[in-house]
Amino acid sequence: MNGLKGKVAVVTGGSRDIGRAISMKLAAEGAKVCINYCHSEAKAQETLEAIRSRGGDAIIVKADVSRSEDVKRLFEEASKAFCGRIDILVNNAGGIVGRKKIEEQDEQWYQDLMDLNFKSCWLCTRDVLPYMGKGGSIVNISSQAARDGGGPGSSVYACGKAAMLCHTRAMAKELGPRGIRVNAVCPGMINTYFHDTFTAPEGREALHRSAPLRREGEAAEVADLVAFLAGDDSAYITGNGIDINGGCLFS
Repeated sequence: MNGLKGKVAVVTGGSRDIGRAISMKLAAEGAKVCINYCHSEAKAQETLEAIRSRGGDAIIVKADVSRSEDVKRLFEEASKAFCGRIDILVNNAGGIVGRKKIEEQDEQWYQDLMDLNFKSCWLCTRDVLPYMGKGGSIVNISSQAARDGGGPGSSVYACGKAAMLCHTRAMAKELGPRGIRVNAVCPGMINTYFHDTFTAPEGREALHRSAPLRREGEAAEVADLVAFLAGDDSAYITGNGIDINGGCLFS
């Protein structure tokens, strides 16, 4: 893979699972990586140590990327550490928090999920632009839920991820003339803490039986796709939402 050596990347929610795999892949391909975390400092340190033990260059920065002041500080610290610029932004921060039917949801629940899954993407995209020039790449981690409405009790999460997908297309048009590409990745069921916590075992077993590839995906496979979209090998790809789900896109 070409085009990542010496580039500077910020990965939000980069401390564990898919975020960790992305941070490690970008570093392995030669990028300098700012690993953002909000709560998981120990996990962020583990990811940092894993990258440095392999000869990579990385830092960690704590920031709540649903808060404007934290986002601004995140990019200030990343740019200060790495040559005053940012070439790659991966908007990975997000989560389902829990599952609730619509009659169980209140306004705070809605706001928290939309802030975590979409406002964070909007803020980070807006505030990275002073540091990102021609050749920059933004990769948004959306979800299969953005396509099919999500599983039981995940409607607001799915809506936040769908908003991210629409924002990807809008920003591809707006930022394309500046030489900045914007794409999204839409993972299906990936073997992560997310599904260990929020998906029932019988649901995962059903996917194993029905999926064309008869298995879940791995975080490293998502990271491979993100690294491709972040680098120069995908220089004519923008505005896309690329599914990575082993052939499963349920309607």
